[in-house]
Amino acid sequence: MTDPHPPTSDLARRGIADLRAEQAAGTRSCHGTVAALLDRIAAVDAADTEIALRSVLQTAPDALASAAGRDAERASGTPLGPLHGIPVLVKDNIEVIGLRGSAGSLALANRPVTVDAPLITRLRQAGAVIIGATSLSEWANFRSPNSVSGWSALGGLTGNPWALDRSAGGSSSGSGAAVAAGLAPIAIGTETNGSITCPAALNGVVGLKPTVGSVPTTGVVPISASQDVPGPIARSVRDVAVVYEVLSGRDDCLSACASEAAAALRVGTVGAWLTGHPGTDAAFAAAVESLAPHVAGVRPVFTAFTPSTVDDDQVTVLIGELLDDMDAYLPTRPGEGVRSLADVVAFNRSHADAELSVFGQEYFERAVAAGGRAASAYLAARARNVTWARDECLAPAMADVDVLIAPAYRPAWKSDLTHGDQLYGGGVVCTPAAILGWPTLTVPMGLVDGLPVGMSIVGPPNSEPALLAVGQALEQALALAGTAALQPTWRRPMRG
Repeated sequence: MTDPHPPTSDLARRGIADLRAEQAAGTRSCHGTVAALLDRIAAVDAADTEIALRSVLQTAPDALASAAGRDAERASGTPLGPLHGIPVLVKDNIEVIGLRGSAGSLALANRPVTVDAPLITRLRQAGAVIIGATSLSEWANFRSPNSVSGWSALGGLTGNPWALDRSAGGSSSGSGAAVAAGLAPIAIGTETNGSITCPAALNGVVGLKPTVGSVPTTGVVPISASQDVPGPIARSVRDVAVVYEVLSGRDDCLSACASEAAAALRVGTVGAWLTGHPGTDAAFAAAVESLAPHVAGVRPVFTAFTPSTVDDDQVTVLIGELLDDMDAYLPTRPGEGVRSLADVVAFNRSHADAELSVFGQEYFERAVAAGGRAASAYLAARARNVTWARDECLAPAMADVDVLIAPAYRPAWKSDLTHGDQLYGGGVVCTPAAILGWPTLTVPMGLVDGLPVGMSIVGPPNSEPALLAVGQALEQALALAGTAALQPTWRRPMRG
């Protein structure tokens, strides 16, 4: 299948610098850009077509008016921010005036958002135009161990623009798929463990999961205060750096994308984090070979394989924090409806035909019964998680290097509404960084079986400039960004 909406496809693939230059030259207005992207969203995301991605849950009712206002600001000589006139999509678990902020759940679909989340205020102050909300794995993919990435009761199942029957990853499914499909140059996702990294890898785009605490989470539907963080998804490392500076208030990230910025950085490859998928791990080895001349050195480092007890403890931690954080968040939403996690459980049971038709809510039920952070099981699990991630995993691996690298995930698996995400491979790189709140950058490293795969780059807290420098070096070495090699194929669903 060819690109289904050619008139806007070239526009949709432009990055921040391209769009700003065209607007400055008067060859393209912000209003014209937004109007064209809204047309593309309507064409590509329409639920009644064979190319429906269902990646955008809702378009912003004020998008065109906001775009016209940006054009007026440029004409008046108003000082322009770094994202002036840039269209942005936002994951629908982030509060934006005029959008639902539903987390994909019917329980929040009619609870109005009356105040922008602080991160949205930062985007608007930088000149961005919020054009819509992206679909997501319902409640950010922490409702059931049998969940299906990209599915929500409100939005249905998000597809992957490379192959429409393949997973777009989770939980920022719509954000990754929409950027890959050219529906916007920038999208904002959130991550607790893998929720930016996975969609970035599976859709062939760049995603940054920042240091926890570096981007405000007020106005974001929570899972875990110790692991949740919003972050940018784009088609280039440089664009991710620009947006992250806006979200975080830092001013040292764009400069990290300069040529030779990675030359002094030492890189460690982690064998225990390979995916086990031959094609993906071979692509990683080739990418490492391409990266090596652009950094101070690449060498293998040792860390133990992740035992299953770590994952079990992490679930205990997340269900403990989920109860407390959701019970604190839900009463802040205006309107009538659920006020606690227990209310959500009851709501889902009373709307089981829609909410529980694909998978259950076992994690929610466990969380309601678990007792939150005060429970001894939570305290012990969190202590074990932190000790393992810090002392047994990341500290030894980081002893003589500045960043760690590994393949992110195998190529996108088929979406399966019957069995859930049973066939995914990879993601091991995410867990220790998630537990400690460390940042991770994921960058495309090529195609395997016609589907994109990514490299993840991990560093200690606030090491985003180092991650971006290595990511930019990889992007330049592979020369994939902006080329036909990373343009989705829109392959129709296939049997088998």
